[in-house]
Amino acid sequence: QVQLVESGGGLVQPGGSLRLSCAASASILSIYAMGWYRQAPGKQRELVARITSGGSTNYVDSVKGRFTISRDNAKNTVYLQMNSLKPEDTAVYYCNVDLVLWHGSRGNYWGQGTQVTVSS
Repeated sequence: QVQLVESGGGLVQPGGSLRLSCAASASILSIYAMGWYRQAPGKQRELVARITSGGSTNYVDSVKGRFTISRDNAKNTVYLQMNSLKPEDTAVYYCNVDLVLWHGSRGNYWGQGTQVTVSS
């Protein structure tokens, strides 16, 4: 059973910062890509940032220069540092992980979501 536990969401003023964390707990053999998605009310879920096992990253244009994705392979954890937050960043943020379990089964898993609200 894979669990992705997210933390770090909350309410912040425009221009503020938040750091999201997502830790995968299971008997994991290896983790491939890790990413963060978000879904605002009435909108489709979109990819915010993604990081490969080799450390390559990509971002949606709207967050480039403001958000940074990173990972700690020893802790099976992915982070999203969000700076200069804007009201349009308000959404539920979900982590997504592509991994292989100890017995060789590969799967794609989602976190439960954490609310980020940017408002004065």
